[in-house]
This record gives sequence, C-alpha cells and structure tokens, in this order.
Amino acid sequence: MRVGDPAPAIEGTALDGTPVSLAALKGRPVIVNFWGPNCVPCRDEFPMFISKLAEHAADNLAIVGVLMDDPPEPARDFIAEFGATWPTVDDPGGTLRTAYRTIARPMTYFIDAAGVVRAIQVGEATDALFEASYAKIAP
Repeated sequence: MRVGDPAPAIEGTALDGTPVSLAALKGRPVIVNFWGPNCVPCRDEFPMFISKLAEHAADNLAIVGVLMDDPPEPARDFIAEFGATWPTVDDPGGTLRTAYRTIARPMTYFIDAAGVVRAIQVGEATDALFEASYAKIAP
C-alpha cells in the first residue's frame, strides 16, 4: 500500500469487545496505528496519541489501534493503564498487517475523510512528525 491508495478495510472486535469498522469512520480523519505493548517506541508514543486525540477533538479525529506481535492481555492492561479510549483490534493471523504492508511497529497510517491514505509514519511518531502528517488529513 502507498500514499494515495484507499485504506484497506478493518472489521472486527476490539480488545474490549466493542465492534470496530473503519468504514463506519468514513467522513472523519482517522489514524490507524500498528503497535504492541512490548514495543518500546510504541509505549513511548502512546501518550502522545492520547493528547493528540484531545487536541484534535473538534476535527472528530478517530484512532484505531491494531495489535501486532503481542498477545491481547498485556495490551488490554496497557490500554487500561493509560486510559486510552480508542479501539484496538487483534491481528493474530497478520491479515491486517499484510493488507497494510506493515513492516515494523509502530507504524501509523493517516487516512483522510474519503478513506484514502495520505501519510505513513514508519517508527515512532514525534509531535512534529504527527502534526506534519495530520495536516494532510485534517478537515
């Protein structure tokens, strides 16, 4: 997948049992973040996502996490510890990882309101990198 491609579908159940549908978020800027609690850069950027979700609340920003290479239980504990409010889906068979062509974690996809990938961040997203990519999907 490349910038300019439609984002692959994400349909499933979040770690907290709620349904997740990327298609249901069409019309909103969306960030899809492949992560895991045993990934140090993932842990380091997680608080930034919490603050960015609040900072861009007026834009109706949505975040969807995809758990990659870690079991669900530590991820549930990590999410609860940080008080994250966005859904994280498990990808045990790597279907989403393959569809998104994710090569490492963390890896973050910035998707515009039309469902098109406008930026891809490989590795930890700093505040400046986040804002540069977010500017490409902000309403």
